[in-house]
Amino acid sequence: MKLIRYGNLGQEKIGVQIDAKNYDLSSFGEDYNEVFFETDGVERLRKFIEENKSELKEISADSRIGAPIARPSKIVCIGLNYLDHANETGAAIPKEPIIFFKSTTSVVGPFDNIMLPKDSEKTDWEVEFGVVIGKTARYVEEAKATEYVAGYVLINDVSEREFQLERGGTWDKGKGCDTFAPMGPYLVTKDEMPDISNVGLWLSVNGEMYQNGNTKNLIFSVPELIAYVSKFMTLLPGDVISTGTPAGVGLGFKPPIYLKAGDVVELGAEGLGVSKQTVVSFNL
Repeated sequence: MKLIRYGNLGQEKIGVQIDAKNYDLSSFGEDYNEVFFETDGVERLRKFIEENKSELKEISADSRIGAPIARPSKIVCIGLNYLDHANETGAAIPKEPIIFFKSTTSVVGPFDNIMLPKDSEKTDWEVEFGVVIGKTARYVEEAKATEYVAGYVLINDVSEREFQLERGGTWDKGKGCDTFAPMGPYLVTKDEMPDISNVGLWLSVNGEMYQNGNTKNLIFSVPELIAYVSKFMTLLPGDVISTGTPAGVGLGFKPPIYLKAGDVVELGAEGLGVSKQTVVSFNL
């Protein structure tokens, strides 16, 4: 299934995409959140759709599409997880996964604007393959890691490089700004993506292609990441792991290329759809 959420920011209703059309599922009476995933929501929803398919109402084509999951307890990100990206930044190849976090307040829909932070001059793009956790995971065995997955989602890990790298101490400052985690257009349940080890992903800015990668080039695979992260923290249903970005980020060019107001960022991944964001100036 392809799960969507739609409507005004903070007032989203749930839905599903079937044959490229979006249908309302608000009569199901739940949101795609921790409780939903924790209580076998994907299978309960699948049964609900089968029993009510003829009565589902199509969503208006001009409806805003929100992030496909409600605010997770955490967004765990993995740094330098593609060899080519580590090389372009001049960083050493990590011996263990590098973990940082995006704030949950950074989450927006796949077609919402990216807002440049106040005083930002180095805001960058990063297309990523995201994993949505389906049940509580702690000290997970790598061989069983995908049993803890609900599905997958396209993510733009927007990053302010000065805040991240020049302001001292932690990457999180450059990762968690408002609008810095566009997600979607939908959550794809894991049964629809049997081979996540060979997924192409790409990103363009103003029509020029900058990133063109594949999950087969991950340094640490999805099962490895789930097992590793779960050693250090409990992953709750609905949590997201963003698995890293391939080469082609603005930071990697000489001179670097950074986003400015008016730029249009488009990104996609095989099976996960396409998203598009316009960059706007800071505005409270």
